[in-house]
Parts: sequence; structure tokens; C-alpha cells
Amino acid sequence: MGMTAETLVEAAEELAACVDELKFSHPVSHVYNPLRYAWDPHRRYLQRYGCGSRRVLFVGMNPGPWGMAQTGVPFGEVEAVTGWLGIRGRVDAPDREHPRRPVFGFDCERSEVSGRRLWGLMRDRFGSPDAFFANHFVGNYCPLVFLESSGRNRTPDRLPADQKDALYRVCDRHLRTVVDLLRPEWLIGIGRFAEERILAATEAGSGSRGARCGRGPRCGRILHPSPANPQANRDWAGQVEAALVEWGVWARNS
Repeated sequence: MGMTAETLVEAAEELAACVDELKFSHPVSHVYNPLRYAWDPHRRYLQRYGCGSRRVLFVGMNPGPWGMAQTGVPFGEVEAVTGWLGIRGRVDAPDREHPRRPVFGFDCERSEVSGRRLWGLMRDRFGSPDAFFANHFVGNYCPLVFLESSGRNRTPDRLPADQKDALYRVCDRHLRTVVDLLRPEWLIGIGRFAEERILAATEAGSGSRGARCGRGPRCGRILHPSPANPQANRDWAGQVEAALVEWGVWARNS
């Protein structure tokens, strides 16, 4: 394991401890921290794919109930994580498990569409994970899953203001650490929320896509692959690839 990966592991451990100290209340009834109960596969992901600097850092919002919440890997659709990324590991149960959102780990039979789309695009374009991770990395801004009493997923931007602000302070600090370690030329928010947090937390260029602010990286936003986003259900991969080629993040015919 290289020094960058080792430091990423240490930063993730610190993030896990910091978010554990935060308090969340109604409408949130359950909080899952995969950096705790799914730490083994998350650590393996960082160790295997987090070595050295990266030209492009993709940043998602937070774990999905059927993705990273199950596998500990960002956008962690089970088949993609085991079949393409080649990662498995021990996954325990959260401290307080919601009866409607059980954690099955790698035995989860439900496929997360967002993860299937994201990793499917990378597989189709780059072939092997080593080819993709040579210049790219994928992480999440927030490591926590928030569930309401009904089992409904609540995204971080819909938390009460005081709880949201406390969470953002912790996650902003972690994002800056990751950016300092990976030294990307591009920060790509996967969805509007991630782009907004990138711009708020870092020196990434704002304004038009790819604007540079001082010595900071360029920033862009791609469609979130969730099926809840109607636009993403119309050739998500094609739209994202075209945008990244247009900005110069990816070569046209690589």
C-alpha cells in the first residue's frame, strides 16, 4: 500500500470518528455509517485503488441504501464491486438497523441502479479497473446514510439546518484532505449537490464548466445516475461521456 492510500485510510478513519460524534434527530430515525460496519471492504477499496495522485476525482453525495450501504464502496452495486472492482470483505450490521432497510452486505440481491450505471460506464470505456484508476478516483462527500422512520432515504441537503451545517464542516474538511492527497486537475460532482459542496469546500473553479480559480482544480458536474432523475434515464452514459469529452476531461476517441 502506497503512502497516499495509507493516508486516505487514516483520513477515512478520522472521518468515521468525527461523524459518529454528530447528533441527528427527526425526521431522521436511523443513521448508517458504512465506514464502521463495512470498514473492511472500504479499506480494501482505498488500499487497492487510492495509490498516488489522480487527474480526475469524481465526488458523489452519500451512500445509497442498496449500494455503499451494503458494500462499503462508493456507488457500491454488488456485482460491480465483486465482479469488476474485485473487492469483497466483512460487512457487519449497523448499530441500529432499520427493519425496512436491512444490510445484507455482499449477499444483497438488489441492484443499485446508480452504481450499475456509473461503474458500467467506466468498465465500458476503460476495460479494466487498473486502467480507470490510473487517472481517476471515486469518492463520496458524506459517508452516512439517513433514514426516516418509514424507511425512506433522506439526503444530506434535506437535514435540519443546524445538523446539516455541523455535518458539512466535517465533510468539507475531509474533502479538502482528499483533494490535497490526490491533487486532481478536475473535480467532477456527480449531481448538483456534490458540485455545490466541491465549490464551497475547495478552491475549485466556479462559474462556467472548467473555470480555474487560482491554482485550484477545475470543477464540473455530471448527471447523477439515479433513476429518480428523469434525465438520467435517457442514455445516462452517453450524456456523461459526451460532456466529459466536451470539457476535455476525456479524449474523444480513447
